[in-house]
Amino acid sequence: MEQVYKNKKDCSGCTACQHICPQNAITMQADSEGFLYPVIEQKNCIDCGLCRDICPFINSESLKNGGQQNCYSCVHKDEDVLKASTSGGAFTALSDYILEIGGVVYGADFDEDFNVCHSRAETKAERDRQRVSKYAQSDLKDTFVKVKTDLQAGKTVLFTGTPCQVAGLKAYLPRHITENLYLCDLICHSIPSPLIWQEYKKWQEEKHSGGKMTRVMFRSKLHPWTRNNSNRGFSFEMNGDGILHEDNIFYDLFFKVSTIMRPSCENCKFTTQNRVSAITIADYWGIEEYSPETYTPLGVSVVLANNAKGEKLVYHMKQRADMQQRDIAEQLKHQKRLSEPVKYPSFRSEFWQDLHKNGFEYVMDKYVYKK
Repeated sequence: MEQVYKNKKDCSGCTACQHICPQNAITMQADSEGFLYPVIEQKNCIDCGLCRDICPFINSESLKNGGQQNCYSCVHKDEDVLKASTSGGAFTALSDYILEIGGVVYGADFDEDFNVCHSRAETKAERDRQRVSKYAQSDLKDTFVKVKTDLQAGKTVLFTGTPCQVAGLKAYLPRHITENLYLCDLICHSIPSPLIWQEYKKWQEEKHSGGKMTRVMFRSKLHPWTRNNSNRGFSFEMNGDGILHEDNIFYDLFFKVSTIMRPSCENCKFTTQNRVSAITIADYWGIEEYSPETYTPLGVSVVLANNAKGEKLVYHMKQRADMQQRDIAEQLKHQKRLSEPVKYPSFRSEFWQDLHKNGFEYVMDKYVYKK
């Protein structure tokens, strides 16, 4: 088999194909945009077809839940948790339950160079590194294999990721070992390029006299939590010398220029109300309109319980957070990624050509400052 996917828009880079291959013939390699794709070593491939059989993009409908779905607003009872969270602290509330029963939590983290990658947490301190949003695609590495090992050892596991990552894990794991697995997906706008994030980081370090970024928070609570403020509050630290704030330059690349996301995001199979996970979390946009008394400038999360496991998690989250059942129609109105994928601008290819030919400073000047 020459390759797993026919078009880059058909691959989310979830790693399921890599880990199911009985010959270890597949590796994940970055393309010119910094996104990882499976590459088959032809001499090792036995053409068994397992990589395509397991692909969540090919088998997306079979991975989705059906039946009852309930919607909740969520505000963590601990103000310190709210201040350290992107929205209402839903991830902390649900992961605390898993950790307190001796389980493990997988979520997006930073490595020492601020590359985004999934990590495994057994303690609250380790989990706290996963708590806030990271605006670059996470490198899963061997996370799926580690989850499988934990489940086979009888551990309870919470895995949190984008819907395509959750779908990939769900497709990869044998059903008979998933009784103690809890899947949590995010209402995902789209997945920014790891390459662009690193170029932006380097650009900031050069602007600050060649310093080294030592702390990052993409969405701090510098400004009150609102949808209009969601593209503000990027905070970082250089050389440990105090927090610096920058409102919107990286977000302009993400939301306004809209050229730095993975090709598959425009072809996403998971931007529907029918989710692949037990529980879905995001910002509760519009809560000030529907329930002013629930709104807090420290953030409100939306929680969708998509099956019985999701409702079990909600039950335990209520010990740690104020939760109210809401009409899901509120979020169908405000969360467009529950109904359709993102659309890319016509100049996406031009942006990437300009980046590789002229560099990051050039595309910042052409696409951010002048648009």
